Amino acid sequence: MGDPSTSTKLKQSHPSSAPAMDLLESSYAFLRMIRTEMGLFMYQGECCPWDSAVTFGNTGVQVTGSNSVPHLMTRLEVPFLLLEPPSLSAGRDKRCCHCCLLGRAAQAQGQSCEYSLMVGYQCGLVFRACCVKGQETAEFAPGDVGDLQEAAKVSEIEEGQEDPYLNDRCRGGGPCKQQCRDTGEEVVCSCFVGYQLLPDGVSCEDINECIMGAQSCRLGESCINTVGSFRCQRDSSCGTGYELTEGNDCKDIDECESGIHNCLPDFICQNTLGSFRCRPKLQCKSGFIQDALGNCIDINECLSISAPCPVGQTCINTEGSYTCQKNVPNCGRGYHLNEEGTRCVDVDECLPPSEPCGPGHLCVNSPGSFRCECKAGYYFDGISRTCVDINECRRYPGRLCGHKCENTPGSYYCSCTMGFRLSSDGRSCEDVNECSSSPCSQECANVYGSYQCYCRRGYQLSDVDGVTCEDIDECALPTGGHICSYRCLNIPGSFQCSCPSTGYRLAPNGRNCQDIDECVTGIHNCSINETCFNIQGGFRCLAFECPENYRRSADTRCERLPCHENQECPKLPLRITYYHLSFPTNIQVPAVVFRMGPSSAVPGDSMQLAITGGNEEGFFTTQKVSHHSGVVALTKPVPEPRDLLLTVRMELSRHGTVSSFVAKLYIFVSAEL
Repeated sequence: MGDPSTSTKLKQSHPSSAPAMDLLESSYAFLRMIRTEMGLFMYQGECCPWDSAVTFGNTGVQVTGSNSVPHLMTRLEVPFLLLEPPSLSAGRDKRCCHCCLLGRAAQAQGQSCEYSLMVGYQCGLVFRACCVKGQETAEFAPGDVGDLQEAAKVSEIEEGQEDPYLNDRCRGGGPCKQQCRDTGEEVVCSCFVGYQLLPDGVSCEDINECIMGAQSCRLGESCINTVGSFRCQRDSSCGTGYELTEGNDCKDIDECESGIHNCLPDFICQNTLGSFRCRPKLQCKSGFIQDALGNCIDINECLSISAPCPVGQTCINTEGSYTCQKNVPNCGRGYHLNEEGTRCVDVDECLPPSEPCGPGHLCVNSPGSFRCECKAGYYFDGISRTCVDINECRRYPGRLCGHKCENTPGSYYCSCTMGFRLSSDGRSCEDVNECSSSPCSQECANVYGSYQCYCRRGYQLSDVDGVTCEDIDECALPTGGHICSYRCLNIPGSFQCSCPSTGYRLAPNGRNCQDIDECVTGIHNCSINETCFNIQGGFRCLAFECPENYRRSADTRCERLPCHENQECPKLPLRITYYHLSFPTNIQVPAVVFRMGPSSAVPGDSMQLAITGGNEEGFFTTQKVSHHSGVVALTKPVPEPRDLLLTVRMELSRHGTVSSFVAKLYIFVSAEL
């Protein structure tokens, strides 16, 4: 067998595997005990083939044997973690053999046959099978050789028999997900530490120790669940000057030992909990104290020591020490030392030429002080200790003067705003009648505190000085064209309207022009055979003769004579009527100027109206209103005054007979005003 110190080395390199290492040491002791060929025969039935040598170097087993007799294991070195074999064919048997040896060793030592989780599930099954089989077939003490031989005989007998664990339902893991145990009657599944069996009795799930309260975290630590276990994590950091240990504790950092301090060369580093201090190497003399930079600062003993000097003396600080000086009498305000310097006497503040109260005010001395008797209009100011003028205007606002108050030393006076003068009481203000001095060019009205100028009709107040009245040119105003119907003439303060020299006269309102009807007034010059016709601004003398085959039936009408054998006569109009029209040039168009139709309408009448003469410029047109009526309309304005003669022909169809009528329209277009 190898060196037993191998197991000791494994325990040192893997402290957490101490129980498994104890089991390995027991295995070494057991293997030393069974150094006969019969000793290993009883393991052959479990899983170890002895017909060939199996070598696993320093991490496995070296076994030499023959087909007939198994030989002694000459070397066994079992590490804590059983590695996978280098080759799949030989490695499985070798690993099985290792696990079986561990089970046999546990049985020989009287230990439990429940395998450790550290060996793995498959290895644990072999471990348990060999351990249980050893308890059933080989009850011997580790040092009893005779019992070993007896156990060997029993093993030879069992060799030929069928292995009962070949029918173990937990072989290969069975139905369980983690641990399996066949009791003979049933298969019992269990879980590793940190897991719990699910209701299906087969599967396992992780236990949350943090929720179940199965954790052991300390105060200030938080539990964090992991698969199969948990870990504790500190809630807060350790802070400056501390570091976190593996045990989740805070440990002070020795900055002086680690050399991470910043002390100057003239200082010595002294570690403290969570920090460090720099102590100066240089020590100050008595009467001095050292600052943070190592400088020596003088101590003021007069402040730091209670009553350093005796009564009647004053402490005076010196560099590194202090001295005591005899007290000199200190006189208060209003007193001073006498000539001997032994006592305090009163100061006469009122002694001339001093005037502490101010010029003109009475000063009265008193022990240690003085008082002032101020004149009327002044008050004594306790801060400046002088007589100060009273600002009556500010103290009594709006109560002293009617308008304005102005302060003066010791008094005040009143004044008035423009337009007022001070009354006899010296405080009130009364209105000034500015109109008495005739400031306006025309009319003046006095108002309270001022005056107002205004102008007569036809004038307006000047925007420059507000007192001069200027004539209003009514004819030049934007509405000047509508003041007079014809012509406007401005005069001072008013205006006059005028009319054309002939044909018009001024209306009673003085603005419009009225046409003079010369025919009515008899101022026309028409002959007896002529008819006077009045038009706007004039008149016309009209005379007409009936044409051939016609006779006059009225002043303005001609009737056709009866037709005998004259064939052209029936084609002539039955009647010719003369009409006189007058309108100005600015008449609004279109405008109906004449209406024509039969005097009496008969059902079935039909008429046609047409202008047959005088419309060469196209001012007029005819429009049919109904079957028996039509009109003549002005469609475009006549630009200038003129006389027009318009011939209008109407053809009336009645009971199958067509008759014609003619209207002679004398149109007189007059000038607009």
